[in-house]
Amino acid sequence: MADPEAATYEVLDDRFRPCANGDVRIERLHGGCRWAEGPVYVPAGRYLLWSDIPNDRILRWDETTGSVGVFRQPAGYANGGTLDGAGRLVTCEHGNRRVTRTEHDGSVTVIADRYQGKRFNSPNDVVVRSDGSIWFTDPSYGIDSDYEGHRADSEIGACHVYRVDPSTGTVRVVADDFVRPNGLAFSLDERRLYVADTRVNHLRVFDVADDGALTGGAVFATCTVGAFDGFRLDQAGRIWTGAGDGVHCYDPDGTLIGKLRVPETVANVVFGGQRRNHLFICATTSLYAILLSVTGAPMPVDHAHARNG
Repeated sequence: MADPEAATYEVLDDRFRPCANGDVRIERLHGGCRWAEGPVYVPAGRYLLWSDIPNDRILRWDETTGSVGVFRQPAGYANGGTLDGAGRLVTCEHGNRRVTRTEHDGSVTVIADRYQGKRFNSPNDVVVRSDGSIWFTDPSYGIDSDYEGHRADSEIGACHVYRVDPSTGTVRVVADDFVRPNGLAFSLDERRLYVADTRVNHLRVFDVADDGALTGGAVFATCTVGAFDGFRLDQAGRIWTGAGDGVHCYDPDGTLIGKLRVPETVANVVFGGQRRNHLFICATTSLYAILLSVTGAPMPVDHAHARNG
């Protein structure tokens, strides 16, 4: 019988070998979820938050004790999340069809819930640029049934990618040619935006102008097993993305260079830990982690917030 630890890394290209020098196995931190998603590592508290969407809760894993508790329930059928430049939690809520921010005092601020007076479908994943702008995808998974939200008709009639202006709060469509936009992340220099289109199984890449306008949109990669969902970049610009057989790692040129084998379908990942070299993995019913020999891309810093205090 094959050693399961030996199969953690699958090297498809020599460029992946330096990434495959971490832990020899993936550790299961918690189970019992229905669909684990949206991991967010909070360095100030050394804990990880993630969504268990059908159970309508956000869970919290404490790095120092290993304990798991409920951070928020009900949680608006929360899905993807991230931190803004001030360390505040930004969350996509399927059930409430909105994007919110949790303030440092625990209160919740609605960032966006409508476009041109029409309710969003079900915001799915979100990223914050260093200029403070908030970008999110809006597929229809939360209104397709009552499993991940509340069944409803789409008011907008399509699934778009949106940007929220940091100064005015104005919401605008930045990409309107997606079937089911899902995970998204910026390149290290924030001049490119990667967006997954889960229904057609593509990861696309756009050029980002200073005013936030997108051009391009060519296919960067096509998933070989399962479908693309959420993803993050490491410090070298490699993309680590969820897939049907684990986590796939792509070189910045679009080559699939390696995989992390995970025993469940992976939805999303995030880098965390004190050195940002732990990869936390949300995979179907479980939260996993592995210590890697690479570190995650730096977190965005809201320079305006830092100046204003």
